Amino acid sequence: MIKRHLLGTMFALALTSSAHAADVKVINDDAWFAEGPIWYQGKLYYVEYGRGTVSVWDGKKNEIFWKMDGCGPSAVLPTTAGEFLVTCYDNNTIGRISADGKTLPTYDKDTDGKPFSGPNDFAPDKDGGTYFTGSGKGGPLIDASAYYIGKDGSVKKVAGDLHNANGLVMSNDGKILYLVETEDNRIIEFDVQSDHSLSNRRVFLRLDDLFPNQPHIWPDGIKMDRAGEMYIGQSPRSLDAPGKIIVVDKDAKLLRTLSVPSPSMPNFAFGPDEKVLYVMALDQIDAAPWHGKVYEVPNK
Repeated sequence: MIKRHLLGTMFALALTSSAHAADVKVINDDAWFAEGPIWYQGKLYYVEYGRGTVSVWDGKKNEIFWKMDGCGPSAVLPTTAGEFLVTCYDNNTIGRISADGKTLPTYDKDTDGKPFSGPNDFAPDKDGGTYFTGSGKGGPLIDASAYYIGKDGSVKKVAGDLHNANGLVMSNDGKILYLVETEDNRIIEFDVQSDHSLSNRRVFLRLDDLFPNQPHIWPDGIKMDRAGEMYIGQSPRSLDAPGKIIVVDKDAKLLRTLSVPSPSMPNFAFGPDEKVLYVMALDQIDAAPWHGKVYEVPNK
């Protein structure tokens, strides 16, 4: 019985990989820890943690849109007010950028006057606000949090006691917030209340359960497409165990995987009509400046 189960699992996994090296296009071959991208107004915006920048690709060339030494950017997101937000992982703030790339006053504490710890990723909602994670100090510490930035600029802590909080995403109906706990290799979910608070914390998926007898998975960024399928990135800790982008359905069932010619692919963004996926990838995962690439990958 066990043997038949393992053979069935191996066969299913063999069918999931849908992207091959010949299908992908490199749009930046000298990215320094590219992360937290978004497709916005016909351009790809993404951060480069290793350079302290927000970069933009217009379909032909990559240019620096904004730079702040000491920020340690991890994600970028446009707001309904026409500005951009940046998670500054290293200096523990949420940076603000004008539409023309000028630095604006930052968010540096919540409504209780407490500072953030390792701001990491964003998830906008349909009310014009944004959730973001504070990863904490990592390792065994259960010190991460989640926050909500309202349209009025207030920043409220909405969840605590998280373990290395990382990527997060809203369900398409706005009723559930999914959040990655990287050190626990899992995605948890919360019910979203009308006042943007979170309740009923529970486990949605343990990544290692999808791939028994394979190297440990370190989930990172997550996105959800219009069909409700969840895409999960990885930041593997060893070059001997390269990662892949994992796609699951609303019931956490494995649908397929995508791969690129780099070992780590922490985050990504959907392009126009979700026909392509812009993948932020690393080739150097053990030290600065974390050389990598940005890929354009056919989706489905």
